[in-house]
Amino acid sequence: MNAPHNPNTYRSGPDENGRFGMFGGRFVAETLMPLILELEQAYEAAKIDPVYHAETAYGLRHYVGRPSPLYYAERLTEHFRDKAAASGLSGGAKIYLKREELNHTGSHKVNNVLGQILLARRMGKKRIIAETGAGQHGVATATLCARYGLECIVYMGAVDVARQAPNVFRMQMLGATVIPVESGTKTLKDAMNEALRDWVTNVATTFYCIGTVAGPHPYPAMVRDFQSIIGRETREQMQELEGRLPDSLIACIGGGSNAMGLFHPFLDDPSVEIYGVEAAGHGIPSGLHAASLTGGAPGVLHGNRTYLLMDADGQIKDAHSISAGLDYPGIGPEHSWLHDVGRAKYISATDEEALEAFQLISKLEGIIPALESAHALARVAELAPKKPQDHLMVVNLSGRGDKDIPQVAEILAAR
Repeated sequence: MNAPHNPNTYRSGPDENGRFGMFGGRFVAETLMPLILELEQAYEAAKIDPVYHAETAYGLRHYVGRPSPLYYAERLTEHFRDKAAASGLSGGAKIYLKREELNHTGSHKVNNVLGQILLARRMGKKRIIAETGAGQHGVATATLCARYGLECIVYMGAVDVARQAPNVFRMQMLGATVIPVESGTKTLKDAMNEALRDWVTNVATTFYCIGTVAGPHPYPAMVRDFQSIIGRETREQMQELEGRLPDSLIACIGGGSNAMGLFHPFLDDPSVEIYGVEAAGHGIPSGLHAASLTGGAPGVLHGNRTYLLMDADGQIKDAHSISAGLDYPGIGPEHSWLHDVGRAKYISATDEEALEAFQLISKLEGIIPALESAHALARVAELAPKKPQDHLMVVNLSGRGDKDIPQVAEILAAR
């Protein structure tokens, strides 16, 4: 059932049916199929259009602020080397942070949104809808819609509206309509459900700007392509700084766009270890987590086949994470494929571990990370001390933590 383990084809997917091995595809209502095919045709045309590439490159450089820095985290590196020495080890990887939180809007999300909004304009779509969890994709979408004069509607779970209030206000200031979703668990899964319903209802005028490497084909590959600027820059920057490729890459995983953006340009480099970090919530045994690869099984949700959190009857289970951006019961289909063929290793970090990492990097490096990114940093605490000192480790700092400060302050005050 799984795709063959062939190092020469890791970057070649998806196939003509939008599948990565057994994962991906298109599982949508008949009403949406013409739009999906129209989107695929428009994207294929844009990919070979130098005008589109020039417009995107200009926006990334002069509006988003790329390239984002690749920063040597000296104090964090020394901290884990001291930790290794205390355990009788002589190691401690050299840690670099890919600073996506310095992008305009504060996360990696804007890379993808710029590409999609420019595509929507090519298609003549003037009404943009989006789903959001932590709010960063919503903020990026609202920002680019303001930039290009487009109507913006953002669906957001009511629970996330409450815990991500700063981003809700930012979206409203940018002119977006934020619609709280009261169904289900009132989180990201339910926001995506409502966005898909909107799209079915308003097929002629609306462009759905999906925020992650999930959904029906061509979204997983398209979003990956837009986010791969992260990995391409990292290759160039590491060559400039160290004269070689990194030895390992680490990124948090919800749907997985920031991770896929970092990973994809390195998939055919067997010397580069790849780690995706899922949200373990209160711990995998508790059942209160969002680690679909660790604790899930293949199924269909939101237009694609992938690993999902499901019960014995195949019903989608509620996900849990301290991080609104990781609080999703599935993962992008390409990640599911990479997991099954063994090219990437998927591990997890609990709420408590992420909270500790959030505080540690803030105090050591003067960088307040998003709670999403803190999950990746939490596993660095385990991995870095075990690596030799010449091991080059890149962590994707996918977003800044301004949005999470009220939530973290409340948690810490209650202790």
